[in-house]
Formats: sequence, structure tokens, C-alpha cells
Amino acid sequence: MQKLMHCSIMDLRLLVAVADAGNMSKGGSACFLAPSSASLRIKHLEQIVGTRLFRREARGVSLTRAGQIMVDHCRRCLTEIEQMQASLTPFSEDVHAQLVLYANSSAIASFLPGDLQGFLQSHPKARITLEEHLSRDVLVAVVEGRADIGILTRDEPHPDLVYYPYHEDEIVLLLAESQSWKKKAPVAFLDCLAFPFVSQQNGSAIHSFLLSKASEQGRRVDVRIQVAGFAAVASMVRSGVGVAIVPRSALAAINVEGLRVVALSDAWARRTLSLCVRRDVLGSRNYVTALVDVLRQSGDVSIEVVNSQR
Repeated sequence: MQKLMHCSIMDLRLLVAVADAGNMSKGGSACFLAPSSASLRIKHLEQIVGTRLFRREARGVSLTRAGQIMVDHCRRCLTEIEQMQASLTPFSEDVHAQLVLYANSSAIASFLPGDLQGFLQSHPKARITLEEHLSRDVLVAVVEGRADIGILTRDEPHPDLVYYPYHEDEIVLLLAESQSWKKKAPVAFLDCLAFPFVSQQNGSAIHSFLLSKASEQGRRVDVRIQVAGFAAVASMVRSGVGVAIVPRSALAAINVEGLRVVALSDAWARRTLSLCVRRDVLGSRNYVTALVDVLRQSGDVSIEVVNSQR
């Protein structure tokens, strides 16, 4: 039973979610886990405790007696953890407020530098860890509590999250003025795949985004060269190495002389960046609330708060 000490908070949340839903897939979905991942985690828990926690039935699952006992303890543990976090927050914020912000590449390259500068000037005790991730990974990190605030391009409903509109942005095609291009704007992303690409390095959010969009259409990207940063991408495109897709907002800080910017016809190219934060964090952590307020005020999207429970 000492192995239970190695269980993660996500394991406890998953166990409770599956029990409440009476279904492995629905419980996993509530924790943003694939059915296969949820099933493996539950099986691992059962191996640790040495007994079955659920009865697998035709229409779902039901708790065994051991499972009911464990779920009851999990609920109490999760409540205690949340209370502990709330109790310790004032002490950490009196000294230094360490905030973790996850965002996609568009936000980091364009909007966040100015917004964070103003916040840090008015909150000198704040310390921010800023990490670039794909929107889907931003969402999971905020849900799991690994990130205090997320900036992403989708707003999947979740009972624990609140969303606020931040900025409008657009993914565009970048190519050299000297390059032969006969199609009229806007152009389909599929047509762009006929050319070699300049892309950012492996692991960057925009590079992963590029590969995933090509994969969705059953195509591969011919990546001729990978570089770090949008400025380097633009420089390579200008030299005729290849084409690129970049956020239009990132072009404000880039020398676009000798480049053409072409709109894409794909619906996903036009998107709204949203802030997301856990509902229980708002109002309980002063610095998080203050940063959310600053980011909301700097946003250019004048719509109401997105209801995460729709």
C-alpha cells in the first residue's frame, strides 16, 4: 500500500470522475484524457491497491466496495489539497508571487511582451515563468494546475475554467516578393504545401501546428530549413529558401521588406486568442487576478466572458 504515495493528483481526480460518470470514456474526457489513457491509469491504480475498483459492465462501470472506499478518501484528499493551497497562498504572495503562464507562439511573439512589461512594473514582487506550448497543452496545464493562466486559441467547455477574450489573430502565408506565385489571395493552405517551407525548430508551437494541419489533410510538409524565431524565419523566406506560415501579429516586430503576406482561405487561419484560468484561483490569488485584469484590459476583442459551462 506504500505505493499509493506515488499516485498523482490526476489519478485521484480521474478515479472520482469515472465514478461520477459511471463510464471510463466520459470520466477520462472530464480530465482531458483519451479513453485508452484513462483505462491504463485505472488499471495501474488497481494493481497498486491489489484489487478491482470498478466492475466493467455492458453500459459502463460501477464501483466495487473497495472502489467506493477509495473514492471517498480521494474526495477528502482533493478537498484538503485545495484548502492547503488556499492557506499557503498569502504567505507566498507576501514575499514573491511566482506565476506560471502558458501561451501559444502568437501571443508570446506579439501581444505578451508589452502587456507583461506593464504588469511587472506595477507589481515588482511578481515573478513570471512564461512557456510556449500548443493550445491543447496549455488547456491541460491550466486544468491540472501546472499553469496559473493560459493563452490559447480554443475555449473547450470545462466546469473548472473561466475564459476571457484576449486578441484576434490570423495565420498568413509569407513568401519572397521575387517568388513566382500565380494564385490570387486568399489561398488554401493545401496549395502552399507544394512549396518547401521555412519553419521554426522542433518543439515550437507554430512548427507543431504546421505539421498537424498538413497531417489533417493527409499531406506532409517539406521543411527545407528550421530556425529559431519569426525574425529568422522571415529572413530565410526573403532569401528565397522557402515559404512560411506565421501569425500576422508577429509581423509587427519583423522587417517585411522584400516579403509578401498572403491571407489563407482556411477557416482555422482566423482565430481568437483567449485567456483561461481556473475558477477557484480567481479571487483567491491576488497576483493571478491582477494579471488577468491587465491582459483583459489590453485585449482587442470586445465580447462577453466565455461561459465555460455551456
